[in-house]
Amino acid sequence: MNPTRQCSRRAFLVRATASAFAATTVPTLIPATALGRGGAPAPSQRVVLGAIGTGDRGQDVLRHFLQQAECRVAAVCDVRRDMVEQARALVDGRYQNRDCRAYADFRELLARPDIDAVLIASADHWHVPHALAAVRAGKDLYVEKPLGLSLEEDQILRREVLQRRRVFQFGTQQRSDRKFRLACELVRNGCIGTLKHVNVWSPGSEPGGSTRQVPVPATLDYDFWLGPAAWRPYTENLVAVGWAKRWWFVSDFAVGFIAGWGIHPMDIALWGAGDRASGKVEVEGTGTYPAEGICNTAAEWDVNFKFSTGLTLRFCGRPDGAKAPYPREQEWRQRYGAIETHGTAFEGTDGWVHVDRSRLQVHPESLLDLDPEKFAVKLTRSSDQVKSFLAAVQSRQATVSSIESAVRADAFCHVPDIALRLKRKLTYDVKAETFPGDDAANRRLRLRPMRPPWQVS
Repeated sequence: MNPTRQCSRRAFLVRATASAFAATTVPTLIPATALGRGGAPAPSQRVVLGAIGTGDRGQDVLRHFLQQAECRVAAVCDVRRDMVEQARALVDGRYQNRDCRAYADFRELLARPDIDAVLIASADHWHVPHALAAVRAGKDLYVEKPLGLSLEEDQILRREVLQRRRVFQFGTQQRSDRKFRLACELVRNGCIGTLKHVNVWSPGSEPGGSTRQVPVPATLDYDFWLGPAAWRPYTENLVAVGWAKRWWFVSDFAVGFIAGWGIHPMDIALWGAGDRASGKVEVEGTGTYPAEGICNTAAEWDVNFKFSTGLTLRFCGRPDGAKAPYPREQEWRQRYGAIETHGTAFEGTDGWVHVDRSRLQVHPESLLDLDPEKFAVKLTRSSDQVKSFLAAVQSRQATVSSIESAVRADAFCHVPDIALRLKRKLTYDVKAETFPGDDAANRRLRLRPMRPPWQVS
């Protein structure tokens, strides 16, 4: 019998692609007395939302918010005039009116007292400055991943979110997919014995990127887009729409796909590992950084983690379409069966669990006969990242992707990047969030210089 059995034989574990995340639902927490006509929430009970960053990803998530009866989108903001007008038309089209306000300056949107919460889907280098301004304005936050350009940025935001008691949801939407949660619950409940090793892999950053200087697009306020980042000439496709954009892979604006993509399977690895991924961890590996073009974030990496608990973890990345396989891809395919360009696999003393956005695969196959409702350890239930955020805003309860989990996952993307850039083994203290006695490594965790007048403190 094939030791790999996909979860499709269970009705509640139907295969799901990334686009299916927006199609799931969860029960709302709105009391019946707050409902208006036809069972719809009364206007006074709806979460009024503003969106900061309305590019392709921002509009994708915005569409999801627009589907929710518990939410009313009132304002959109972007430094690209064409994108913000598209977003406003999207909102007005949904509500069949012309009430949505469009802003170029996020501070004007945040100054509105009627806005309860904000969606932040701006460029990576703006995530924490936008989120910090929002939480200080009294707004709840849905923030796209990754989090900050430095761990200190993340820590400052975490402090403010917790002190001001704002609701925070991170855009690690795999936590709202039942097969990912089941995979992690199987591990956390000892169903594969003692967890010994985790494999994590994701697409890497693209190399290259044109250095040709071109005029700034007429619809873009480039100086405002740069914001806290150092000034640089505008180059071809730097702030393009869709997969053509190059800022994703430029270290002035992003950590690269080691965080931008890698945070998805890494977050699941940490969710499933629990306390096994704690204490101190030794980190070392190899990676390549492009030497030509404007792209300068890790294109490929192979990093090994060794925790003081005895757990080991291997984190690999390579660009989509790369001819070379992942370092152990052939072995993984023989062991787990079909795999995507991203995934997380847990290896225990008594079995293994592999999960990605297409499938859940396990060994032994009897793991799929277990009833998750009988597990002693039950992780936060959510089947829709947006709906669970809105429910948390209304109830003031915890979200499935909290600020604590966001900072932790972000750290486990920064740490391997630092080890690769320093080209040596590092020791990281997970609880203290430092490299003990290593000044050079710790400097890379700290705030980056920011262009006046922008600052994070």
